[in-house]
Amino acid sequence: MFVTFTMESFVYKIDSIQTLKEPSFVKPILINYSAKGINRKWEAVVTHDSVAVLLWHRDRDAFVLVKQLRATVLNKNPDNGIMYELCAGIVDKNKSLVEIAREEVLEECGYDIPAESLTKISSFYTSVGISGTFQTLYYALCDDSMKVNEGGGLDEEDIEVVYVPTKEAKEFMFNESCQKTTGVMMAFYWFFDNQHSL
Repeated sequence: MFVTFTMESFVYKIDSIQTLKEPSFVKPILINYSAKGINRKWEAVVTHDSVAVLLWHRDRDAFVLVKQLRATVLNKNPDNGIMYELCAGIVDKNKSLVEIAREEVLEECGYDIPAESLTKISSFYTSVGISGTFQTLYYALCDDSMKVNEGGGLDEEDIEVVYVPTKEAKEFMFNESCQKTTGVMMAFYWFFDNQHSL
């Protein structure tokens, strides 16, 4: 059974919220545009595009996900800001998307997967009401022989690697006590339609 998060061992809370004057990763903007001859305005945020990877572990017969605290979710849900997500990262380097995806798998999950083993699933826009970020989704197989470290992300990240057994994935998708992104659900659907059937 997949492991669910409990709040017993950790205390997470929002201490304060302030307006950023010089943000590092996002940039608030006002878009002035016209549609059907009418001038309109839309508040938005400029962000980096991203990559995400659906990892399936051959030896464990399980999906490899990451679990981490998201302050934005904690702001909405003070009782639980923990999210189950695909391994992912922003596109902020002068490298190919597939190479960035490979590096994220290594950093977050600890698997050294050759870039040529990553298969592109699709690209699409996310957060269209606020940023219109463009994400490219990949799929890769992994196994125990590819494990080179424990993962966990960079120093400022606090990522836990979790395994969702394939046979429990459809139940997991709709278990609301395990908060997850829409990307997880979309990727699982793709997997069951294209790679595996239960």
